[in-house]
Amino acid sequence: MRLSLRYRLLAPLVVLLAGDFAATGWAAWAAARHAEERIADQLRAVARTLTEPPTFPLSPRVLEQMKALSGAEFLLVRRDGSHASTFADPDTPPPHAVPADPSGDGLGPPVAVAGEEYRCLRLPLHPPHPNEGGTLFIFYPESLRRTAVWDAARPLLLLGGVGGLVGVALVGLVSRRLVARVRELDRHTRAIAAGDFRPVPLPAADDEVRDLYRSVNDMARRLAEFQEALQKAERLKVLGQFSGGLAHQLRNAAAGAKLAVELHAADCRAEDREPLQVALRQLARIETNLRQFLDLGKPPAAAKEPCDLAAIVTQAVALLKPQCRHAGTALRWEPPADPAMIPGDPAQLGHLIVNVLGNAVEAAGPGGTVEVTLLPSPLGGEGSRVKGWLIEVSDTGPGPPAEIADRLFDPFVTGKDQGIGLGLAVAKEAAESHGGRISWDRRDGRTAFRIELPVSREASAEREE
Repeated sequence: MRLSLRYRLLAPLVVLLAGDFAATGWAAWAAARHAEERIADQLRAVARTLTEPPTFPLSPRVLEQMKALSGAEFLLVRRDGSHASTFADPDTPPPHAVPADPSGDGLGPPVAVAGEEYRCLRLPLHPPHPNEGGTLFIFYPESLRRTAVWDAARPLLLLGGVGGLVGVALVGLVSRRLVARVRELDRHTRAIAAGDFRPVPLPAADDEVRDLYRSVNDMARRLAEFQEALQKAERLKVLGQFSGGLAHQLRNAAAGAKLAVELHAADCRAEDREPLQVALRQLARIETNLRQFLDLGKPPAAAKEPCDLAAIVTQAVALLKPQCRHAGTALRWEPPADPAMIPGDPAQLGHLIVNVLGNAVEAAGPGGTVEVTLLPSPLGGEGSRVKGWLIEVSDTGPGPPAEIADRLFDPFVTGKDQGIGLGLAVAKEAAESHGGRISWDRRDGRTAFRIELPVSREASAEREE
């Protein structure tokens, strides 16, 4: 049977409250009995004073004084039948069927006199009492007895009963708020299960429930990352299946076109071969791009050889200069005087630089400027002994759209209408396979991509440490 959390919290308190009520009732009953016994003790003391020797005549004045001390009414029936009474009506008749109680033990049976309720004691007066042969009646008002009993029991009843009810109300309120927070968390977790991985607002109270909310947010973040990775893997899988056959056909066509241009260039004059050389470079670039489709997601080749980064950058600049002249984009590159050597894969490094440089040229557009620099760099940070090379490609374009700025190096993320979103993903993979890194920032109206590559594998390992 399903039992709400609220009732699970309230059930132990209800059991405890029932025990509290029972204990309070018993304590109140004991207090009431004690109060009644105290009244009976007072009346017994009065009775002994009035009936036991040595004593004095029971005159109306004496009876009034006893009334003032005890709060009881007194009626003396003398041997000759005359009366002495503290009642307003001095001729109040004595009650019938009240047994004699010489010891004055207790308050006596209830009686009614002039419409009022009393507890009555009947005490015979024996010699040597001055009023021997008579009978003394002591009437204790029932209202006074009840008031005394209630005054004794009331504090306990109020403390136990009202305190218990207030406790139940407070626990009910707390449990209601707790259940509401749990239900809100349940709603958010159901949303997460449905694919909504937005973080849950944390409650104001810093307690275990807040920790649970924080854990749910962490779970949602991890699930979002897993989902994104799974989607990326699925896209790469589909792309790999599709690109295998397509790339084979396109590479065959590009190879045929390249062969035809080379044959035609061999028959042309030297001064007419420059346009054909540009066409050959573009065909080589098509072939390179097709290889990127096939290589994306595959582990890089382990073989490395000495590579001159300056030469690789120069080749990339030469490949893109016709495009820059056609678009009216200025491309600035001053190769260093000395080679910039690192161990690496020339083809991968060429893909890396061509992709970054090509994006910069497209981003700068007509009338824009692209600048390439190659400088030594301490990859381990300021003061590091580890050295590497920094290639910076900056352009005057507007920069990536804000909505994709944080995911610029993820596959299939692009701000271009006709873009696929693989160029920078390939560049990142190539940089990391060489122990380096690639990053970008926006400063002084320019977008700058920074490619940092270590001079050796040992340098890369030391930088990671």
